[in-house]
Amino acid sequence: MHPYWLQGILVGMYCLTLLGVPHYAQAVGGRADTQPEPVKNKRAAQPAATSATPAAASPATNGGLDGYTFHAITQDHLLKGTDDPTYWLMYGGNYAGWRFSPLTDINRDNVKNLKAAWMFQTGIPAQMQASPIVADGIIYLTAAYNHLFALDAVTGALLWRYEHELPDDMRVCCGPSNKGAAIAGDLIFMATLDAHVVALNRRTGAVVWNTEMDRYNDGFSATVAPLVVRDNLIVGIAGGEYGIRGYIDSYDINTGERKWRRYTIPEAGEPGSETWAGDSWKHGGAPTWVTGSYDPDEDLLYWATGNTAPDWNGDVRKGDNLYADSVLALDPDTGEIKWYFQFTPHDIWDYDGNTDLFLVNVERSGQMVKALAQPNRNGYVYVLDRASGKYLHGTQYVDNLNWSKGLDEAGRPIVDPQFVPTAEGKEFICPGSVGGKNGSYTAAYSPLTKLMYVPVVESCWQMKKSTSIFIKGIPFWGGGPGKTQGDDGSSYGHLSAIDPSTGEIKWRYQDEYPMMGGALATAGGLVFSGNLEGLALAFDAATGEPLWQFQTGSAMRAQPITYKAGGRQYVAIPSGGGGLAVTLVGEPPLTSKGSALLVFALPE
Repeated sequence: MHPYWLQGILVGMYCLTLLGVPHYAQAVGGRADTQPEPVKNKRAAQPAATSATPAAASPATNGGLDGYTFHAITQDHLLKGTDDPTYWLMYGGNYAGWRFSPLTDINRDNVKNLKAAWMFQTGIPAQMQASPIVADGIIYLTAAYNHLFALDAVTGALLWRYEHELPDDMRVCCGPSNKGAAIAGDLIFMATLDAHVVALNRRTGAVVWNTEMDRYNDGFSATVAPLVVRDNLIVGIAGGEYGIRGYIDSYDINTGERKWRRYTIPEAGEPGSETWAGDSWKHGGAPTWVTGSYDPDEDLLYWATGNTAPDWNGDVRKGDNLYADSVLALDPDTGEIKWYFQFTPHDIWDYDGNTDLFLVNVERSGQMVKALAQPNRNGYVYVLDRASGKYLHGTQYVDNLNWSKGLDEAGRPIVDPQFVPTAEGKEFICPGSVGGKNGSYTAAYSPLTKLMYVPVVESCWQMKKSTSIFIKGIPFWGGGPGKTQGDDGSSYGHLSAIDPSTGEIKWRYQDEYPMMGGALATAGGLVFSGNLEGLALAFDAATGEPLWQFQTGSAMRAQPITYKAGGRQYVAIPSGGGGLAVTLVGEPPLTSKGSALLVFALPE
């Protein structure tokens, strides 16, 4: 791979944009007293231009589909998470983000007998990244380019489908993916690549409201799975590579009206603005494209933020650049920042802080502490007191890490000046910009083993620094990767079981290619994941022993779930490769792009 291939892509994208041609680019703690932005010029919900197509059933007299009993999804349902195994109602399974199910019908003793029950093809050969949700015997699955499908959870029959109308000139960094839907009441919610949020009637797929978050042609997009807390639909924004000013929004679940907006970069005069040189804050990035977590006892919403802009050249934005590469603890009803912690101050490696936020209890000096744990893209696992944001400890979880010599007592990385981007970009920097752990896929946590199960990329990169000029709607990278270990085939991956109380790695499964599929843990003593060769995999949660595999036909980039329907446990595993990240870190030479949901069960 030529070291200047990426710069060539950017020039080409710029020219295409000028010509109007569509393009899809594959491309430390403290408190803050700032208040969220008052809702000015509120973007109103608009009627949608598209509608759903019934596929397998007609509306019944109850407004739904024949044979289904619908229950309005309440805050009580969401608080229970996966405790009721007939539901999987949010991206992380529960508010703590665990991606854990109490189901035991499929377990370490019988998983070898797992068979395919049914399969659904989306017909969209592009990166499948979603986590399905399940309610009242129906699976709601999103796919690339903002397609949303309602499927019978037992048979896989297609009930209705929705296709969001998208413009031809979207500004999308790293692939046209979507991470999943959210649910509340009788509505299904999806964020879109043209920076809208849509609400659909979950019985029929009819559009109820459609709200514009921002102008997509200014570089904004939305790929995140929203999170519902009471009547707040929490949605993050993407576009850090285009020099946006990131934010987190709350919308009224019933009307689509925006309730608050929390900018992730303070404007001039606000606390934290002193960490940005000049007016660099206006285009500083800090996107919010991974779903957060919520602690109902503390009534705190936790949301991570991503990379600074320009990505690899920090000369124009000297300072720590708050609140990029951070976690924010917010009041879910107002967006007020209660505390923050920054993982990578003055990020010049594109180490997005957008990865899983696990709400767990850890042992500290003989006491159990309510904590937040995150395997960060920069190669460290961080553990914080989730009530105060106090740094508790951090440990390295990747094999290869050289950009930092360690973490100081406050959790701030001690940067090694040898391993920073330069114009020549001769040094291989570890981890590369993809990670480590990447936010495009999930980890999982089991309260039984008290371990996090983290799929990991091991791929070091050369990182080149170049001149950065901000042009609205054009990538604002300030450099990019040169050679990577994906080029010579020396990259690899692993699934690591990590104790958040100590940082100790209890076991590790190593794979020939980077591990970029999500994870699921169950009370049956199992961990499910998948690899870039298309294998769906199951492991013993205690030992890491591989127990089962199934060839899905395309790379695993999405998030497995499990649920119970008709008295039977099912494991649903989406399959479908693609995206910029895998081409950079290394993928099998015979990879095939697909997009399907495979559902497994034990023989009846």
